Amino acid sequence: QVQLVESGGGLAQAGGSLRLSCAASGRTFGSYAMAWFRQAPGKERDIVAAIDWRGANTYYADSVKGRFTISRDNAKNTVYLQMNSLKPEDTAVYYCAATLDSYYYTKAANYDFWGQGTQVTVSS
Repeated sequence: QVQLVESGGGLAQAGGSLRLSCAASGRTFGSYAMAWFRQAPGKERDIVAAIDWRGANTYYADSVKGRFTISRDNAKNTVYLQMNSLKPEDTAVYYCAATLDSYYYTKAANYDFWGQGTQVTVSS
């Protein structure tokens, strides 16, 4: 089992920044891939960014490329999402997810464990 706890969400103005953190416990953190998803009201849960077990390979949704950065610190069992140049359309609940595989997936169905989510609201 893997337990995931997100933090760092909140309210930001357009153009501002937030950094989300996801602390993992349970199985060996450094052996599995991680991702951030987001879900706005009435919409599906979509991938934002993903990172493989070593942090050597990353994926970003087109909508966040150049603005968001995913990273991980395996010594701290934590994955981060640095969000810059925030836009109102980034408003959503952000979820941290883990797959037991070492390489990431882009679909939510492929992830085995989920955090409880953290709200990010961007005002215009």
